[in-house]
Amino acid sequence: MSELSVNHLLGIKYLNKQDIKLIFETADHFKEVINRPIKKVPSLRDITIANLFFENSTRTKLSFELAEKRLSADVLNFSSSQSSVKKGETLIDTVNNILSMKVDMVVMRHPNPGAGVFLSKHINASIINAGDGAHEHPTQALLDSYSIREKLGEVKGKKVVIVGDILHSRVALSNIFALQLQGAEVMVCGPKTLLPKYIDKLGVKVETNLRKALNWCDVANMLRVQNERMDISYFPSTREYTQQFGVNKDLLDSLDKEITIMHPGPINRGVEITSDVADSKQSIILNQVQNGVAIRMAVIYLLASKIKQ
Repeated sequence: MSELSVNHLLGIKYLNKQDIKLIFETADHFKEVINRPIKKVPSLRDITIANLFFENSTRTKLSFELAEKRLSADVLNFSSSQSSVKKGETLIDTVNNILSMKVDMVVMRHPNPGAGVFLSKHINASIINAGDGAHEHPTQALLDSYSIREKLGEVKGKKVVIVGDILHSRVALSNIFALQLQGAEVMVCGPKTLLPKYIDKLGVKVETNLRKALNWCDVANMLRVQNERMDISYFPSTREYTQQFGVNKDLLDSLDKEITIMHPGPINRGVEITSDVADSKQSIILNQVQNGVAIRMAVIYLLASKIKQ
């Protein structure tokens, strides 16, 4: 059986094309498993996984936990708000204490970019980055690409626009890396204040006119405005943002072609997309959530098979 070229999933930028292909093929198998009446497989009965979330999460945390339980792993859940981190304990001490309980794998979300990479150099468990600040969110990008592949047949040659708060988004960066690796064309669209300064260095197209961007693309991935990461005001008002960068049904229906709408969640309904768009037949938002479990099962399974060796 082929295996991943990495021992951790720290970011898409550490993966190659073959890794993504292998993850998708493994996810195809697990997608079939999670649609059976009995949704469990005994693959990881002897593996213990700790979910360390130093930042709020609903979808990602539930998705990882479900993926781990579907694979029959033993699961430890940790959230920093109820932990000794509040008492001043360092990240390495926290993790080493958890590892001394004989944990094989760590799924971590952390507010600091590079936290997973830092940790991987200091401990000998396999690490999956579930989001590190505004840096990367690899499993989200994988499930997004997997959802595009499922809907449109393949990712190669497709035109994908990522709309919204690119500056603070880890989803945007991971998606750019993943889509380019698979041969898609990528554009970012948003207010100039929410586009990173050197974004064009990543080889993406840049557009500030939403209608032009939507007419260009096959797929629009709508990001929310990350108010919790903003210390200053990046645009005059939410209402003005919505008028310029929000997608509603009228705009969607007036385009030259039918496009696919995605959103990593959580959705701010009525801001970046209206409810009638989020719930329309062009939206694959709930497919993304279902695919998230299959993709995370695949990543955990493939990394665990390297531990077992």
